[in-house]
Amino acid sequence: MEFDWNYFFSLFSIGAFWKACSTVIIISALSWLLGLILGFILACTKLSGPKWLRLPSEIYIWFFRSVPLMVLLVFIYNLPQLFPSTQPILGIPFVAGLVSMTLTEAAYMAEIHRGGLLSVSKGQTEAGHALSLSFIGIQRLIIIPQAFRIALPTLINEYITIIKLSSILSVISLPELLLTGQRLYAQNFLVMETLLAVALYYVMIVTLFSGLFRFIENHLDLHRRKPQTLSTIACEELRNSLSSDNPPEVRPDIISPTPILQLQSIKKSWGHHHVLKGIDLTVRQGEVISIIGPSGSGKTTLIRTINALESINGGSISLFGETYLDSTTIGSKARSRGALRKIGMVFQGFHLFPHRTVLENITLAPRYHKLSVDSVSIDCARRLLDRVGLLAHADKYPHQLSGGQQQRVAIARALALKPDIMLFDEPTSALDPELVGEVLKVIQSLAREGMTMLIVTHEMEFALSISDRIVMMENGTIQSDSAPQVLLANERPTPSLTRLRAFMGVN
Repeated sequence: MEFDWNYFFSLFSIGAFWKACSTVIIISALSWLLGLILGFILACTKLSGPKWLRLPSEIYIWFFRSVPLMVLLVFIYNLPQLFPSTQPILGIPFVAGLVSMTLTEAAYMAEIHRGGLLSVSKGQTEAGHALSLSFIGIQRLIIIPQAFRIALPTLINEYITIIKLSSILSVISLPELLLTGQRLYAQNFLVMETLLAVALYYVMIVTLFSGLFRFIENHLDLHRRKPQTLSTIACEELRNSLSSDNPPEVRPDIISPTPILQLQSIKKSWGHHHVLKGIDLTVRQGEVISIIGPSGSGKTTLIRTINALESINGGSISLFGETYLDSTTIGSKARSRGALRKIGMVFQGFHLFPHRTVLENITLAPRYHKLSVDSVSIDCARRLLDRVGLLAHADKYPHQLSGGQQQRVAIARALALKPDIMLFDEPTSALDPELVGEVLKVIQSLAREGMTMLIVTHEMEFALSISDRIVMMENGTIQSDSAPQVLLANERPTPSLTRLRAFMGVN
């Protein structure tokens, strides 16, 4: 039988097909959107700690991924036979189809979302916590935007799948494209011509939305954006336009005797492994303390307990005489959030937020805590960037910066909350040797301005030059706590001082 081209082309002017196209687009878009939302909720509950939340989500995902869509569709459409009260709703083919596809797609999208959420590094959550953001704030501003970008290509592919799955809705007499075609060729028996036209309608819909989603994906792809570097003239004009601010204070010759931070009998263990064995440490205002020691001695764990990134099994930590963390309040981050805003943290791995520009990284926390209006926060961020030598790079994204530049941005971000004390966890260990100097200069300038600092470092010469005290840790305890002057003196050293001098290579 000869192919009827005239009939084939005439099918593209039939109103019933275009109406069926709109039905496919509407039901697939609604199914995708509702499945997106429900799937995200399922993913979050599946990743949550409590078993009473996690188990129902796991059962839901397992069940609806196991049941074929056609079986579910027929069951839901005929559900009014068991529950007559559902007839006004589920008796409508469009509604029954929407419910069936949403229930099924939510199970698949939950796993897509879970993959996206798991792909966001733990350091992003820790950075948000260090900025004293709440759990909801961290999820909303940091985790979800990144997870969505990661999962977007797979979510787009799932939408294309939904468009094609809409053809199954013909079994409940929903007038979508396939059923419209079936009704036509049942009258004229021109099966090939009709099905080819149906296929082209689907191709047009998929092509249209593929192009739309590709545009959105490209728009959200930060690696496609060109670096925006301000010229020297523009930087100078911007520098002159910044509102006046209090200049950095010069460090006093005599350090205040007032304790700003006190650690009392801090203990931390993982199972039978005791990492910290009763650490006592007092930090005075304006003091710079370098914490050194061999790998595995507990240095990083100690500094992370100060910022409540690690819970403690014993002891207490107080700031300005007020206890904000002890062994009886493990996990109570809400209680310590006020104190954490006074403690800045700079991580070994930078942990900048990759989906935000340099300027947005710095203004995020002040805006969240509503410390000032947006214009003032932006001016403050620009002053901090100028202070660390990166004003020209304010509109760049973290991946467009070198490692040294990223670490300086991380320092500026921590300073934006105007902390009373700064914690540095190996701030140069992730940098190339030639980039270490630019970060150390920033830290040295903070020391000259009287900033109280605890620095975990392997840079021995730097520790000697900047520190008021050098604390050496080994096997979870403090082995030595000495001033550099005492360390360098030629007097007969104690055994602990001898060990410290040997570790630092001081003769």
